[in-house]
Amino acid sequence: MTRFILRAASRGRLWLATEWVDGIYIDAPMTLVLAAVLLGVVNALVRPLTILLTLPFLLVTLGLFLLVVNAAMLGLVAALLPGMQIVGFWDALWGALIVSIVSWIGSVAFAPVAKR
Repeated sequence: MTRFILRAASRGRLWLATEWVDGIYIDAPMTLVLAAVLLGVVNALVRPLTILLTLPFLLVTLGLFLLVVNAAMLGLVAALLPGMQIVGFWDALWGALIVSIVSWIGSVAFAPVAKR
């Protein structure tokens, strides 16, 4: 049940990004669902390779370059999905930051409590 809630929240975090960032547009609710699924696939397949290739930048920036990688993944989803549009890099960066923060809050809120 918890996994279902977390998956449903993934659509919510993208919706939140479209509401708070003026440069991110999604045409229809079905496009939002497809964007959430595609973002999950991109994060599972493309993101690890991208992190590996940008490892020197990640080390030099102490991990802050991950925001750029996340923005690139969000931009890739927008490029692949016809009903989603991101205007510029900064909009993608802010959107990725919102998605990351909401995802982190969700994982902390639904984390299993350790048994004592």
